Amino acid sequence: MTTHAHGDRSAVVTGAGGSLGRATALRLASDGYAVALLDLPGEGLAESEAVVKAAGGRAAVQPIDLRDSTALVTAIGAVEDRLGPLQVLVNNAAIYPATPFLDISLDEYDDVVAVNQRAYFVAAQAAARLMSGRRSGSIVNVASITWHGGWEKLASYVSTKGAAVALTRALARELGPNGIRVNAVSPGAFPTKAETIHEDPEAYTAFVIDHQSIKRRGTPAELAAVVSFLAGADSSFVTGQTINVNGGWVMD
Repeated sequence: MTTHAHGDRSAVVTGAGGSLGRATALRLASDGYAVALLDLPGEGLAESEAVVKAAGGRAAVQPIDLRDSTALVTAIGAVEDRLGPLQVLVNNAAIYPATPFLDISLDEYDDVVAVNQRAYFVAAQAAARLMSGRRSGSIVNVASITWHGGWEKLASYVSTKGAAVALTRALARELGPNGIRVNAVSPGAFPTKAETIHEDPEAYTAFVIDHQSIKRRGTPAELAAVVSFLAGADSSFVTGQTINVNGGWVMD
């Protein structure tokens, strides 16, 4: 792993136990950040930590239920003591129960909002309070191709992903004077465990490729590369933007 010194600066990745979070953590580690890995206990955190460390990066695991806002604020506050000044936050964690809209319970809806929307808000606020003192930082929120056109049986998820884009724009406007940039990345249909919600994986893959201009599936590393760009100095004049990484499926 070729690293570029960032003065022991750190990054936080939520949902770091999943394939997209793991790839993002690995890429940020290769960029020279010490990475705090946040996710539910047992959700792949140990594997993500092992991957980062095997490549020569620095990582620390923080098992957490993102629905616990107090614990989330505490965890982000502790990152600087463990890993160095917080420079990057990637709000990546999400849950995606597939339920027909008329059957979604309020408890299920509240859970989705708590993880996919409120935790983004809480984490961004906690991170921005640390970053503002240094007048430097980057927040990247992970949205989804689904917010562009809707997706059946995912009303809770889709609405929270639209909220991630809206939050990105609001925070970019407000935090820019503090030296903090806020952008979003909107992935298409990457092959992750989220696809278990589809009854026929092969048919879904065919559906995806049919809709994309690039006729293959994307890789988590390709999404992580865009997150890296938005987190780093090469995007120093970019804020409030949502970059679609979907093989040309949606082009707006």
